[in-house]
Amino acid sequence: MALTLYTYPANYRAFKILIAAEYNGLDIEVPKFEMMKDNQSPEFLAMSPLGKVPVLKTPQGALFESNAIARYVARMRRDTELYGATFFESGQVDSWIDFCSHELELAATMWLYPVIGYMPYNAAATAKSKNDVTVALTTLENYLSDKTYLVGHKITLADITVASALVYPMKLLFSPEFRAPFPNVMRWFNTCVNQPQFTAVIGEVVLAAAETLPPNGTAVAAAAPAAAAAPAGKKGKGQAPTKGGGKGKPSPEEIAKMKAEAAERKKNAPPKEKKPDQPKKKKEKAAAPAAAPAPKKEVHPLKALDNDAPSTMVGDVWKKVYSNCKGDYEGCMKEFWEMYDPAGWSIHTCRFKYNEENEQAFMTANATGGFVQRSGEIRKWLFGVMYVTGTEGTTPLEISGCYMIRGQDMEPLQVANDDTAVYHWNKVDTTTPEGKAHVAHMWCYDIEKWNSGEPIFLEGKAVNDVKQFK
Repeated sequence: MALTLYTYPANYRAFKILIAAEYNGLDIEVPKFEMMKDNQSPEFLAMSPLGKVPVLKTPQGALFESNAIARYVARMRRDTELYGATFFESGQVDSWIDFCSHELELAATMWLYPVIGYMPYNAAATAKSKNDVTVALTTLENYLSDKTYLVGHKITLADITVASALVYPMKLLFSPEFRAPFPNVMRWFNTCVNQPQFTAVIGEVVLAAAETLPPNGTAVAAAAPAAAAAPAGKKGKGQAPTKGGGKGKPSPEEIAKMKAEAAERKKNAPPKEKKPDQPKKKKEKAAAPAAAPAPKKEVHPLKALDNDAPSTMVGDVWKKVYSNCKGDYEGCMKEFWEMYDPAGWSIHTCRFKYNEENEQAFMTANATGGFVQRSGEIRKWLFGVMYVTGTEGTTPLEISGCYMIRGQDMEPLQVANDDTAVYHWNKVDTTTPEGKAHVAHMWCYDIEKWNSGEPIFLEGKAVNDVKQFK
């Protein structure tokens, strides 16, 4: 499916869309786009009546408003569960998206706009914005005290949306003193932005060394009633990290990009007000010829394998068959062996090396959940099921699983997920009836019994937990 996203560079509202596309393995074209010109053409206004960006062009038509586009992209693959694993979790994702728009994003931009020169500086308004941001971050801090992610046990569109809205505030506004009262938020934020799907879009996020102050402005404390406002008031003279991570004012490029984002929000901007800035911008561009070209994005080895040695089997097709079989595993596996390409794919079993250390069932289940989460980098080329068998306090808790991977060995997974080192891996001989039967046994459990709470068994042992990776 051909998808094209129209936006200017470094638009934080486009971050969540492109990150969701990375998680779902979607290719979205982002052509060069110039605000105040391309967004005023009749062709563009037919897609976005107000001339706003981002806009996503799809084969069915165009979508505008960033949250609507992000939801569309997240829902394009159900198996990645970006929109939640259940109908209730989907509602939770929506709750956090709305929270971000109304409680966090609005307050953060009102703090940011005077810094980038889009709005006149007003000390009282800035203090109010800081206080509102503090309230929103306090809400997140309390919520994340016993959670790794906002919804469920993996990254969803909720995490992507909120983290994307915090990228520029973290880089330009939130000093170490301001961040100090929010350790849970920082742990969660750093977890998110260091995922490969995030870094592919936003690069490295260098946290602010000090608050960046608006031109002719001074450091202002947040409103007094906020409990967490005191640390925010202890700001140094306005310095923020440069693009390279050193101290000093933000680079002209960073400010220019932020101004472009702000300008997009300005309605009915007279062209005359824009003209004086144009020669200046051209001058800045001419003054930086020494800037090195952006490094070419490295092709993932498995993507290169797809290009160099295409397989007759498409992993996503099998995942769809498996997800929609409705318990008919006999028919499902028959279809699998008909499409399976042993030259392009291989199947391996895994067994945890240190099962004697598994004492508590919930911690053992969390270990398999973490393994699944950390394998997300190669989701397009990996499928499997993992089990915890045994009963806490009665029989040993053991972790085992069965994975199909593109290629003939587990090296791509070992590179993506360090946890593979604590498992024994054995390649299954799929040319034998015994090998095929073992794969079916590992993949085909009675999901209706499991969901209803009835016992199910693997290799004669009671199943305590099961997780699918697809």
